[in-house]
Amino acid sequence: MTTNVPVRCRVFGHQPMFVADGKTMRWSCERCGEAAGAKQYRTAADAKRYAAAFNKRDADDLGKRAPLIGLLPLRLWRRFRRE
Repeated sequence: MTTNVPVRCRVFGHQPMFVADGKTMRWSCERCGEAAGAKQYRTAADAKRYAAAFNKRDADDLGKRAPLIGLLPLRLWRRFRRE
């Protein structure tokens, strides 16, 4: 039995991506494009809000809320870069 799922999805798992299409939020794998599901919401604004929240990745906040000791150099670098 062979599947068309890429090796990265088999090893690391699917990377879900959420998209709002009117009142419907759909999700699929960002890596391989395999459709995973859909959910209907009351309003299009709700679907858009949930899609944005689910698309948020932990890596997006790296260094913004860094622990005081472990990632101190990254935290300082971000502060100096802003100024």
